[in-house]
Amino acid sequence: MAEAVDIKKLERDLWEAADELRANSKLTSNEYCMPVLGLIFLRYAYSRYKKVEAEILKDRPVRRGRVMPIQASDFTEKSALYLPEEARYDYLVNLPEDVSSLGLTNSNGEPLNRVSEIVNNAMELIEGQSKQLEGVLPKEYTIFSDDLLKSLIRIFNNNALDKVGGDIIGRIYEYFLNKFAKNIASDDGVFFTPKSLVKMIVNILEPKSGVLLDPACGSGGMFVQTGDFVNQSGMVANNTMTFYGQEKVDYNAKLCLMNMAVHGLTGKIKSGADANTFYHDAHNLSGCCDYVMANPPFNVDKVDAESAQSAGRLPFGIPSLDKTGKAFGNANYLWISYFYSYLNEKGRAGFVMASSTTDSKDTEIREKLIKTGNVDVIISVGNNFFYTKSLPCVLWFFDKGKQEALKDKVLFIDAREYYTVVDRTLNEWSEWQLKNLNAIVWLYRGEVELYKQLLADYKESILTELAVIGKLDDNWKPYLEKQYMQNLLPLLEKVGKVEFGYDKEALDGIKVVLNELKAGLSENIKAAMERYTSLKAADYKKLQAELLASENFTLIGKNSEKKKLKEIEENGPQQIDALITVVDELKWLYVKFGEGEYQDIAGLCKIETKDVIINEKNSSLTPGAYVGVAEEEDDGVDFNERMKEIHQELLQLQEESNRLMSSISKSMEEMGL
Repeated sequence: MAEAVDIKKLERDLWEAADELRANSKLTSNEYCMPVLGLIFLRYAYSRYKKVEAEILKDRPVRRGRVMPIQASDFTEKSALYLPEEARYDYLVNLPEDVSSLGLTNSNGEPLNRVSEIVNNAMELIEGQSKQLEGVLPKEYTIFSDDLLKSLIRIFNNNALDKVGGDIIGRIYEYFLNKFAKNIASDDGVFFTPKSLVKMIVNILEPKSGVLLDPACGSGGMFVQTGDFVNQSGMVANNTMTFYGQEKVDYNAKLCLMNMAVHGLTGKIKSGADANTFYHDAHNLSGCCDYVMANPPFNVDKVDAESAQSAGRLPFGIPSLDKTGKAFGNANYLWISYFYSYLNEKGRAGFVMASSTTDSKDTEIREKLIKTGNVDVIISVGNNFFYTKSLPCVLWFFDKGKQEALKDKVLFIDAREYYTVVDRTLNEWSEWQLKNLNAIVWLYRGEVELYKQLLADYKESILTELAVIGKLDDNWKPYLEKQYMQNLLPLLEKVGKVEFGYDKEALDGIKVVLNELKAGLSENIKAAMERYTSLKAADYKKLQAELLASENFTLIGKNSEKKKLKEIEENGPQQIDALITVVDELKWLYVKFGEGEYQDIAGLCKIETKDVIINEKNSSLTPGAYVGVAEEEDDGVDFNERMKEIHQELLQLQEESNRLMSSISKSMEEMGL
């Protein structure tokens, strides 16, 4: 948990530094986006290069006492990108002040006299190593002054990147993509799907091998998350999956190819007018896909009906037309029809759609879909999951290979009230919340062992973190005086001895102990901070000598200790809160499903049959129409008694108000007013 906090801080620090430079350069976010992502791409490519180079050198043959030189083909064999020397990040970092003195030239023999020209050349050199990246990487670095560009290169050479591991750079790339999405995305070109929605789709589809199509691929988030999912299962995504994408906007398609490359993935991405999915099946994949994933633009109007019909892929008929009869007033059911048509006989699809699609006027198409028995799961998502839109949405899932026992059923999940608040305008699902929602799907599918493994993962995570927190005296002791540690040690010991249990009472007991420790830590840190702040230099030296002699405290100077205390003040309670959140999520899951038996939960989930959906609910696929409303938890408060208390409090407030008004009136009279 502590490492996650450090990485988040690193992401913020890098963004703030880069964005500050952008502000000083008078460049717009739109101009700045691709070049900055290009530099992160270079840094990540170099990190992967060093890692693969080390692997190659381990088994490198030696001839006549010399190690055989590394070649580009060695990297190709390991599905990695070879970097010519002048495209390596350390080369760019160590450029001299006068770069013209190097006498460098590009492939056309033209001199490279500026840092920006050398970076452009680096991009061209990399494109020469990868057919997938030809014409994709940004080469607009001459818009930067050399001083600004050098500063940006230094920012992304932060030593912390190497400490947390090369793979984290891919995460930072995604973080920057997210931040730019907030700044420059619009209804016309939203290219970033929030990671928690993408992960939910991938987790439920469980891709392992075969053909994956995203016909509205944007920046390629579906591909990246699928790659992670497959790799984590012990396979190599590039060997087991074939990625296809369509993206109308060339700019977004370039982001997709860079995003895939930065995560070590290859794919076939088409863009431009011929890749407009409304009118073209650019890869001829109708009926061929094992998986379809997408977050298409919602509620698009004026899609030409004749052209769309000519392109086919409408197995359930034509969606509703607008008043002219020549265009679709809303293209949502075009997308839904396309997604279904791309699937092979065992294919699965998962996609994001506007909330209105589950109950719109295209009832006939929806009924035909339901009758196939291939509608698998429908999940309602609350507000503020998108960076540029506050509206709710719905996740749809098809499964043509659904087990026979589920052919007649659909699982509805209403997750509109289940999320983590990131900030005032953004919500997401945490990793544990994603697992909990996925667990409902496992139980619906009868995959009880996966559910039990999740319980085991919870237990291991909680016990591991309890042990870490229980030993934190090793980290705190050097910076807290004896009197403060004496107060904290019993609490730390209590945490170390806490007994784990799955039942609600046991989990609540863990929370009580953790909250006691958090309160004790905050109180002691505050007192210690006040003590250090008030100490004069001579008194501090005396204290230092006493502590060093009696308690082995490693004191390192007043200001340094105050800084360390500040870090503990910030990170200690945060670490405890993170564990409390995990405990809460386990309780949320276990109270509902115990050891692994699915049951309908009012306000959350319901399994319903096709007959009921079609005949009693007019083919509605809105989860709220089935799951109902959650029962209010009894808070143990007697309503009548509480109303009496409130009434008494109100009378007292009125009496106090009358006294104040009387006092104000008297004062005004004395002033002659």
